[in-house]
Amino acid sequence: MAQLRIDVWSDIACPWCYIGKRHLEQALAEFPHKAEVEIVWRAFELDPSAPRVRDTTTEHYADRLATKYGMSRAQAQAKLDQMTATAAADGLDFRFDRVTPGNTFDAHRLLHLAHERGVQDALKERLLLAYMTEGQAIGDPAVLASLAREAGLDEAEARELLAGDRYAAEVRQDERLARELGISGVPFFVLSGRLGVSGAQPAAVLRSALDKAWADLPAAPATFAEGAVCGPDGCA
Repeated sequence: MAQLRIDVWSDIACPWCYIGKRHLEQALAEFPHKAEVEIVWRAFELDPSAPRVRDTTTEHYADRLATKYGMSRAQAQAKLDQMTATAAADGLDFRFDRVTPGNTFDAHRLLHLAHERGVQDALKERLLLAYMTEGQAIGDPAVLASLAREAGLDEAEARELLAGDRYAAEVRQDERLARELGISGVPFFVLSGRLGVSGAQPAAVLRSALDKAWADLPAAPATFAEGAVCGPDGCA
């Protein structure tokens, strides 16, 4: 049976990534081949230099946005209000007054474990909700371990992972691949390894991409005839 794989580069500390996730879910809800779609969440850090947990007692999210993009605080707040309204239209409750910024590298490592355990999408959703709505510090290992448990992972395994460097190489590989593909912003969707869609596009755009990617899949799985081969030990 044919299967359509969608690789999605995104970050936890990314409002548009949460909106993009909802739009993808909306597109898939109307896609007749939804059961044959596999989604893989790939790592992308918007701020790799961020501390695990940033002090938010002295600076509001709007202040940081204004500083980063060289705009007034009023302009920054207007952008946040607009994004909050956009999110609300998709059933998301963005609370920028609660957001606790922090480093997302460990969260991405946990997502690799979740992929192995078959609960990657559940963890991705839980992390985004924790960050964008609940104001949880998703760079704090204790918080991450608790969220991992809620998403279906073994908390002891999550704590052990967070105490070491397991999956660090895989996260870096995701980021290297993003650079090779020219991905500089997220979310970024790659369907069937061939069709790229950049940004939190409307569900209708993603649905069209799904239809195109599915139509381009082989009509039947590839088959291979066995014959003479050469390998490390010689030719046979």
